Order: sequence, then C-alpha cells, then structure tokens
Amino acid sequence: MHVNVVDCLEKIPAIDWNALVGDANPFLRHEFLSALETTDCVCPKTGWLPQHLVVYEEGPLQGRLLGAAPMYLKHHSYGEYVFDWAWANAYAQAGEKYYPKLVVGVPFTPVGGPRLLVATGTKSAKIKNELIQGATRHMQGIGASSLHWLFVTDEDAHLLETEGHLLRTGFQFHWSNPGYRDFDDFLSSFTAEKRKKIKRERRHVQEAGIIMEVLTGASITSAHWDIFYEFYVSTIRAHDAYAYLTRELFHRLGETMRDQVVLVLARKDHEYIAGALNLRGAETLYGRYWGCRGEFHSLHFETCYYTAIEYSIIQGLRSFEAGAQGEHKLARGFTPVVTRSAHRLTHPEFSRAVADYLARERLDVDSYVNELNEHVPFKNQTVTTDEHR
Repeated sequence: MHVNVVDCLEKIPAIDWNALVGDANPFLRHEFLSALETTDCVCPKTGWLPQHLVVYEEGPLQGRLLGAAPMYLKHHSYGEYVFDWAWANAYAQAGEKYYPKLVVGVPFTPVGGPRLLVATGTKSAKIKNELIQGATRHMQGIGASSLHWLFVTDEDAHLLETEGHLLRTGFQFHWSNPGYRDFDDFLSSFTAEKRKKIKRERRHVQEAGIIMEVLTGASITSAHWDIFYEFYVSTIRAHDAYAYLTRELFHRLGETMRDQVVLVLARKDHEYIAGALNLRGAETLYGRYWGCRGEFHSLHFETCYYTAIEYSIIQGLRSFEAGAQGEHKLARGFTPVVTRSAHRLTHPEFSRAVADYLARERLDVDSYVNELNEHVPFKNQTVTTDEHR
C-alpha cells in the first residue's frame, strides 16, 4: 500500500477515481473536480493548489486505486464556507504564519459528503487511516500550519476526532421529501398562514408573465450556458465578490456532466431574466448558483427553491440542498441540518485555544438549531435534525 500526493487530478484515470465515489455526490466525481482544474478555477491564481492524496495497491500510481482524498494547499481562506479568518488573524497578531494550510474538500462548494474515499471490497478502516496519516505527514512535511477536513460525514468526523482532530459544527437548511405526491401535497403540510404566503409568492411570478423552464441533458445548449454565466457574474458583482468560476467551467460541465445538470431558467417576453444551476446526485438535488436581470417580486424564491422542490418531488428525490446560510429558507420548507468539519493545528497553544472556542461554539450552534426548529412552518412542529450522511 503506497500513499502519494498528486498535483493534478488528470493524472488519475476518471474510471478509477469515480469507482471510489459512486453517483451519490456529483461534486466528488472526477468530471467536476478535474473541470475546476482544467478551466483555471482551481490554480495558483485563485489560490487553490491541488494536492490530492491517493493510496495505490502496488506503488506510486501503480495497481489498483484503493483510496483518495481531494486535498488542496491554500494561501487564503476564500471559497471554503467554514470560516477561520479569526484563527488566521490570531496567528498574525502572535507573529505566526497561518498560511499555507491544507484543506480537504470541494472548492467553492459547501456540500457535505465523504472525504475519505475508499474502494469497495477493501479494508476500509486501514485505508482511511492511511489517508489520515498521509495527510498529516504531508502537512508536517511542507510546513503547513493546519489541516482542515470540510463538510465531512458523521462517520468521517468521528474517525478524524479519534485521530486527534478538533470537531467543528455548523448548520445549513435542507429540504426533505417523505414522499410528497406533488407540490400541493408538500404545501398541505404547512400551517395555513405559511401556505398562503408561498402560494402568493408563486402567484407574483405567474402574474408577472414569467415562465419557468427546467432544462436537463441535451436540452441545455451552449447559448444557455453563456446566458447563465452572465447571471452568475451579475450575482458576484452585486456582492462585490471575486468570480472564481470561469465561463469555460460551465460549458465543460454541460459536456461532461450533462446527466447531472438541472438548469432552472426564468423567461419573460422571450428573454431569459434569471437562472439557477443545480446538480443532481442519486437521491439529492444540490442548488449552487443563481443570477437575475433586474428586480422581480419573489423570483429568487421561485427560481432557487420552489421550482427545484417541484422537480425533486416529480423525480422522487429524497432531499434538496440549496446551499449555505439563509434563515429565510425556514419559512419555505427547509429545516436546519447540522454540518461538521475537522481540524488539526500544528501549534499546540493555538490548538488548545481553538479547542476551547469550538466547544463553546458547538453549544451555541446546538442552541440556535433547537430555536430554529421551534419555528418550522409545518403543522406538525416535531423536526428531527439529521446530520450529513
């Protein structure tokens, strides 16, 4: 068994990498991660340097690929969605260097999933341990301040904690499908007041003469991607942010992940005015980016939430994750779900300080999630908060 670090996912055959991933999470697939690299979204200019960890059976890149972890060297904390800017500032005030650091996760993507990827039919516990130890050795070998595993599964979180990592919790809002027949059946679970509000928001869009389209597969053309890229850039500019994703990335996803893409577009008077990009896994729809030309009452909710929920019900999907943050999702049928990350800091004093902070932060997160669950819009107020699988 040999553990290596590769600086380009293209060095690993897609069929081998995807054999570890399966079809549950589209963001972990070779097509998505390699597209980020080949279209210059992940590169020295953006501060994401691939350092993928791989475990091969016979030798360096030889024999069967037994395990892997998508890992990156970072010189900043942008695009991670697990915020550690305060830690970096504390290092700087103490005259220490927080960067570079290592991050295991999917760039620009706050979606939970396995980070310790292991081939089926193998000694998974041993391979996962090799990955954890390999990542730790690499952190020490390159002089990185820390190692961060982002949006991990509960199983991986437990294993990483036993191996000396500090656990951190957060939360997102996810929609769950217990078996709704249609959108009206979904709304029937709401209290009367909340149900009327959603119907009114959908009616605002319809009365404005806006038509919603859901495009998948071959129905998405190159022209659609150019239009959506304009929407993406408009949102980035509105928030005075940096456009990490390139036009080429969206076109590449249309070519290599055609069956996973679900593009929601809003059309008015023969012109597209808004759009939202979703990727579909085996049981879950993931909402990622949206944009709009102008201001239209409730169009954001229709484009990003209601049309996607309706699609998920029709397709029999179990859940819909609409991205990070957003307490406004609660009133629209999303419920809080705990997320986890794991962190190892090489500096012992800072590690102790962060451990103390995270223990207090977990109590705050638990308290807030409990408070949010008291305000869900459903007739039956009992909500079970599941963690990432």
